[in-house]
Amino acid sequence: MNWLHEISYLFGGAFLANAVPHFVSGVMGRPFQSPFAKPPGKGLSSSTVNVLWGFANFVIAYLLIAQVGDFDIHAADHVIAAGIGVLLLGVFSARTFGQFHGGNSAAGS
Repeated sequence: MNWLHEISYLFGGAFLANAVPHFVSGVMGRPFQSPFAKPPGKGLSSSTVNVLWGFANFVIAYLLIAQVGDFDIHAADHVIAAGIGVLLLGVFSARTFGQFHGGNSAAGS
């Protein structure tokens, strides 16, 4: 296994995790933080912007996972690399956006 493929799968998992809250918030018609808001990452973007940003993240995740190397859903190292990307960005997002949406920003708080 080429280690660059593993890195690609890791980042693909991160983009996949980032796509979900943006796309879901947008489809639900709710504003959500995005890099396009003012201030970036803190202000709210419209639901349309979030659907577009979420979709762009899905496309990038697809390119990084399905188009780099030969991703095999049955290969543990491939799935673990993508899963670690999902987990890392998921925890980062929970801690970052939890402070805006009433979630805990630190473990045990």
